[in-house]
Amino acid sequence: MGSKKHRSKTSASSRNPRCSPMGLSLLILLPLSVAFNLDVENPAVYTGPNGSYFGYSLDFYMSDSSVSIIVGAPKANTSQPNIREGGSVFYCPWSLSQSQCSSIEFDRQGNLNMTLNDTVHQGEFKSHQWFGATVRVHEDSVLACAPLYSWRAKEDIPLADTTGSCFLSVKNFTDFVEYAPCRTEFHEEKGQGYCQGGFSADFTQKGKVVLGGPGSYFWQGQVITAVKQEIVKAYYPGYFLTSVKGQMQTKQIKEIAIDDNYMGYSVAMGSYYGYVVAATDINNDGMTDLLVGAPMFMVRDSDGRLEELGRVYVYMQNGPLDLTPQIPHLTGTQMFARFGSSITPLGDLNQDGYNDVAISCPFGGENKQGLVLIYNGHAGGLREKPSQVIAGQWASTSALPASFGYALRGGKDLDNNGYPDLIVGAFGADAAVLYRSVTDMKTRVMAAENSAFVNLSFCLSANGKHLPNHLEFNVQVQLDRLKQQQKGAVRRALFLETQLPALQRTLTVPKGTKVCSDTKIYLRDEKDFRDKLSPIFVALNFSLNPQAAADRYGLRPILNYQTAELIEQKAQILLDCGEDNICVPDLKLSVKEVYMGDDNSLTLTLNAKNDGGGAYEAELYVVLPPEADYSGIARNNESLAQLTCSYETENQTRYLSCDLGNPMKSGTSLWAGLRFTVPRLKDTHKFVQFDLQIRSRISHTLLQLKCPMRLQSNRFIYPVEVTTEGPVNCTTHNIVNPLNLKPPVREHHIEKRETHKGELSQLTNLSCSSVDCWTLKCNVGLLERGTSAILHVRSRIWAETFMENPYKTFILECLASYKVEKMPYAILPKVTPSGMVTPVVWNKPDSSYAVPLWIIILAILAGLLLLALLIYVLYKLGFFKRTPYGTAMEKAQLKPQAASEA
Repeated sequence: MGSKKHRSKTSASSRNPRCSPMGLSLLILLPLSVAFNLDVENPAVYTGPNGSYFGYSLDFYMSDSSVSIIVGAPKANTSQPNIREGGSVFYCPWSLSQSQCSSIEFDRQGNLNMTLNDTVHQGEFKSHQWFGATVRVHEDSVLACAPLYSWRAKEDIPLADTTGSCFLSVKNFTDFVEYAPCRTEFHEEKGQGYCQGGFSADFTQKGKVVLGGPGSYFWQGQVITAVKQEIVKAYYPGYFLTSVKGQMQTKQIKEIAIDDNYMGYSVAMGSYYGYVVAATDINNDGMTDLLVGAPMFMVRDSDGRLEELGRVYVYMQNGPLDLTPQIPHLTGTQMFARFGSSITPLGDLNQDGYNDVAISCPFGGENKQGLVLIYNGHAGGLREKPSQVIAGQWASTSALPASFGYALRGGKDLDNNGYPDLIVGAFGADAAVLYRSVTDMKTRVMAAENSAFVNLSFCLSANGKHLPNHLEFNVQVQLDRLKQQQKGAVRRALFLETQLPALQRTLTVPKGTKVCSDTKIYLRDEKDFRDKLSPIFVALNFSLNPQAAADRYGLRPILNYQTAELIEQKAQILLDCGEDNICVPDLKLSVKEVYMGDDNSLTLTLNAKNDGGGAYEAELYVVLPPEADYSGIARNNESLAQLTCSYETENQTRYLSCDLGNPMKSGTSLWAGLRFTVPRLKDTHKFVQFDLQIRSRISHTLLQLKCPMRLQSNRFIYPVEVTTEGPVNCTTHNIVNPLNLKPPVREHHIEKRETHKGELSQLTNLSCSSVDCWTLKCNVGLLERGTSAILHVRSRIWAETFMENPYKTFILECLASYKVEKMPYAILPKVTPSGMVTPVVWNKPDSSYAVPLWIIILAILAGLLLLALLIYVLYKLGFFKRTPYGTAMEKAQLKPQAASEA
């Protein structure tokens, strides 16, 4: 009997400070608040009449004497006579006490009438006109529109044109004038009869009014502009205004030419590209950039099905009308959330010199309560990930969702704290929510080390706009933080003053001043812990005191989310690795062969040598074969070292783990003996193999699995589910479980091979050399010594293929291989580990099959025919002729004898 000789060499390197047994470092963690700049804990919520669609449109209104918001409610009832749900606009003043909203009376009149042939007819129709569907503010002027307003264009025909109408308020609501530029003599669809003027509206930077009329001229649409002062001059109460001086509007295209340039490239039809447009200078280059929403944009999922996610296109301006799309585009993550329904510039929300943007998903969230996402600008454009996500307060419990985020408006500083604020409309809940920005504070933390490496010093400083004079921080310091997450691990460093691995302090930091704190730490005795290789992390968590007093606006400052969340240095234990402190162990393992006679026990003698630097946490692993059992350490030989071994089982594999020293010093040559019994030795096996290993860490391993899948139209193995344990990431191209027998987890890849493939009836071994295989490739991350990565593949045998060949035996061969591609050492071994195993599934018929009826009938007839032939032959041979029985004497007749004479 022999044992396998195993020789391994491992190398490792580490650098450490040379002047102390321990070098200190600082790991700083900045907690990321759920809300970044916008305060979601104390929003100002304004509500309107039920069912009025209060919050459908909104804007800031900031005059010299007041600060407020303007909110449109297009289905609200007003005091106008005989008007039902004409719509209204509400004035909502802002203050810490949050007063109630009041309706602004833009139009107090009912419907105007006209007289025709001494008969009075209704000239306009203001019921359900959706006044307040569009609201815009510029300085002391407010523009509110009713895009569904209609009027009787032709006096002799009782028909109405939906031209739309707007009202303009100037001089802080002292003057109100009507502006309806589409109410002209150009009637019906060929003119401006379906203009819906005011469907969209805005002011230019100089205060010029801009209206959109999407239904004019056979729905080609038009844009109308006019100066505010001219609108006011041209207005005369009681008359229908048709135009003002200096008014400009686009006309109908007489000669229609096909020009699709406005659609851009790669813009999907039906995505509602251009539903909303916003402009702001994102990258602070002095040129205005463009954002275009496509809330119904659809993408294909991994199954090829279309999902409506929504998208926002960002175009960076390089020069006049020179727009370059930012790649990748911003795409929603939730189906039917309508990402990109509303976009508003916010200004510089986090005071980093770049403007930020808010984008809404009015039907997003778990309960369709609506979401608003805040995206920060930077020198390269708009960041791909939102810095803050604001969720609505109203879950969708009826047919009408709250539509939180359907209207957005930002970029104004309502409370004068130096940071812009945001208004969000939720017309389904008849509400508008004001979110104020809080002070964005940048905090700096420094760590200092002294020459003895036993003092820990950390410093904090805070800067920002409108900060209070003093800020209070709660500070918690954790030593050897990673050991806290490991079960049964011992923290190797402690604070001197508390004898504990954690320390809590409260620091008061004056604004703009650096405040430091000192403490002493020490290392446990090396006998108290085993791990001397991994670095000791010092984690400092700090946060603002939540009990600190708020400012005069009721807000508290928060930490800037862009402050570094993780600053890490390392504290290493000085190792026995020479003057350069670089450990390069050279571990060698050899085993003596053992031959067994009658005695059913053996002692395995091994030699472990270290010809290099110190080897820390050196352990010997012995994988037991199925035939052997572990008995113990050989103790009858004084020349053999008495190892400390533990017997363990992992994934049905039995092995011994023996300590070789911590460290196993340079020049060590260790002889040891392990005793085993072999109760399950089989005569068919010529040897029993023991696998001995001295393990190390592995940074990256490639794991590959191949299994036979099909030959032409015949399937063999059908993969159902793939699961992993440990740092394993599997990537392939196609989907596992295409028939959805169980929810798919991973994907698989069909590997095309150029080898000749014959018919299935000609094959016995179904391997990747003869049939098509599916391949699963997995990348295995860092594996610490003693840990494992496991890949589970659940498959089904395709029974139909094998039922077609019921009397043939097939062998299915799967091939699993691994190769270590990277190890976390400065000096690498000459040969990296690799291996291969071939699991075999033997499909042998183990059930009886029904015999066809025609075979039974034919067998019976053949048997009868054979019987008749046998009878005929016997007959010819006289077998059935019987010989007469009895002799002639027996057949004679008896006669009486004659009488004798006397």
